[in-house]
Amino acid sequence: MIRKLLAVCAAALMTVPLWPAAAMAEPEKDTLTWSVQPATAAGPDGRRWMELSLAPGATVTEHLAVRNFSDGAATFSLKAADGYLTDKGRFNMLQSDQTSKDGGTWIAVQDEVEVGANETKVVPFTITVPENASPGDHPAGIAAAVHSASGTVAVESRVGFRVMMRATGDIRAAVAVSGLSATYEQSWNPFSAGTVTVKYTAKNEGNVAAAGAGAVAVSDLTGLAGRDGRADVAEIFPGDSRTVETRISGVWALGPMSTDVTVTPSVEGGAPASAAVTVWTVPWPQLALIALLVVLLFVYRAITRRRRRHLENLLARARDEGRAQAGLA
Repeated sequence: MIRKLLAVCAAALMTVPLWPAAAMAEPEKDTLTWSVQPATAAGPDGRRWMELSLAPGATVTEHLAVRNFSDGAATFSLKAADGYLTDKGRFNMLQSDQTSKDGGTWIAVQDEVEVGANETKVVPFTITVPENASPGDHPAGIAAAVHSASGTVAVESRVGFRVMMRATGDIRAAVAVSGLSATYEQSWNPFSAGTVTVKYTAKNEGNVAAAGAGAVAVSDLTGLAGRDGRADVAEIFPGDSRTVETRISGVWALGPMSTDVTVTPSVEGGAPASAAVTVWTVPWPQLALIALLVVLLFVYRAITRRRRRHLENLLARARDEGRAQAGLA
């Protein structure tokens, strides 16, 4: 028996492939990570982005710092481009294949920089404001990028920061309100109020970036069912627009409801803008409840009358039977 067991074990070992240890796991590839931030000639200065106020025709020299957190040297492409805000309010800059037409053309920076492992390099760049630059904000961004290939697709990975350049002159802050709409969402619980959804478009018609404090007021003709809410506007660059939506709960349906929106720019001196719209509301659940109560009232009255007539008929029959029995006696 022991000999048979040893033979079986030997056969099992012969069928197990013995792979070299080096083939079991491949070493992980180095991950390239880096950062780019505003700096002075001495190094990073802690700023997240740059804000500059410059006169038309002015030229200034600024600095950026590229830090390589990886264990190997890397070459980064440097580029400036026009900046914009995404639908979610995040800053971004035009892609490499897009042409800048504003602030991105004011910035001149070297094409690339080589940064050693765990090293930080400071790179100067110049900003030249055109003589005919319009007053106000001209957003741009500077990024350090690396290029790689994923199959047949070229991939650009970049990290950058915002450069907000304001040309001096007549500064105007203005946020316009348009496309205001209000819809009423009824609660089918007759003892619960509904909700008004307010939606509008805010456009920056000034020449500086601005956010806006939005106040919403919903009221009926009597003013008894008024409700207030907020519909603030996130930052918008000049010429851009943003859709704002909010919900005002606790609104009872009492016929025509007036919805007013007032937006006050966050920049000092900006004039408030307002718009109004009327939405018709019908208290269907409450009307249905009243109708049901009326029907129940009529049913109750009908049943009560029928019972009364039935009782009267019984009493009359009893009287007739009593008279008949008295006559026989």
